Amino acid sequence: MEGVQLNMISKDRLDRMASMEKIRMILEEVKSGRIVVLETGLTPEEEAKLIEVTMLEIDHENFVGIEVESYPQKSRGFFERLFGKTKGRLTVIGPANRLKTLDKKEDLITALVQLGEG
Repeated sequence: MEGVQLNMISKDRLDRMASMEKIRMILEEVKSGRIVVLETGLTPEEEAKLIEVTMLEIDHENFVGIEVESYPQKSRGFFERLFGKTKGRLTVIGPANRLKTLDKKEDLITALVQLGEG
């Protein structure tokens, strides 16, 4: 049966993981061709580290990179931004050659997932 595997990861599981553990888990899943959906997303620092690590692992024949989309963070007050660790809301991550974001709004992400190797 041909299809796309979606791994939906709960906030509880993410909260039990260290930042690099999350990043390694996400990369391994995406490199295997799976789409990862995170209930609470990553912090901006974790997302930047994920992109940095991904760039080091790009192999143009087997792994071309990732596509990452999150709902926009609702605006927060000055002190919350200054002192609080903000996390993105729901985040979708997948192989760049299989996942394409078509539209992103405050409460809706529309994406196209290709079935083949793209």
